[in-house]
Amino acid sequence: MPVLPGAEPFRHEGGETGVLLCHGFTGSPQSLRPWAEYLAERGLTVSLPLLPGHGTRWEDMALTGWQDWYAEVERELRALRERCAQVFVAGLSMGGALALRLAARHGDAVSGVVVVNPANRMHGLAPYALPVARHLVRSTPGIADDIAKEGAHELGYTRVPLHSAHSLRQFFRLVDGELPQVTQPLLLLRSAVDHVVPSADSARVLSRVSSTDVSEIVLEQSYHVATLDHDAERIFEESFAFIGRLATGIGKEGTAARG
Repeated sequence: MPVLPGAEPFRHEGGETGVLLCHGFTGSPQSLRPWAEYLAERGLTVSLPLLPGHGTRWEDMALTGWQDWYAEVERELRALRERCAQVFVAGLSMGGALALRLAARHGDAVSGVVVVNPANRMHGLAPYALPVARHLVRSTPGIADDIAKEGAHELGYTRVPLHSAHSLRQFFRLVDGELPQVTQPLLLLRSAVDHVVPSADSARVLSRVSSTDVSEIVLEQSYHVATLDHDAERIFEESFAFIGRLATGIGKEGTAARG
């Protein structure tokens, strides 16, 4: 199937500092494209891949699982490591979980982590029905477009394939067990109001990681897809300042982004 217009992956060849951006479940690179372009304009090497099964039809996603999505971002991390002296990983929602697992498993190959409204588990009773329900019902209504900003739109699926949701639940449990292995500097940004991922997920991440350099920022004007919302510019600036503080090749230019 052809990729939906706007959902294409984004890559930019910049300097010796690289950033890998991971989009969310049923979403696409479109939700992180402005962030990727912001970092690219400031001289960073940026990779924003399209996860398998995403950006086409939800029926295509039903044929994929967490192993496919994680393998894609792991390949991109290896490619960036060959190209760059330092690499940072970042993600939105499920993309945050992907970024955290990369940090947990690859240690010094990852210089820092930035997560926005990271998802850590599925809530309520519905997840417990997934092992059986996925064989009876193919999909449920989608979760895209939780954005406060009028006129902003997330390019995501209108349906969630239950096979993939079941795989996602397994992935969250796996990542939660690996969070103590995350030791890198961590910047976590979460929305005060989020109708998709509750603040408890961010609290869980912060309580489980072993990082000592940790910053938490609350986004007061945005919903779940904060990278397309009122606080998007703040996310971009704070992440660039965070990277600039830690990356040897950026220096003062990175920290100036706070001003």
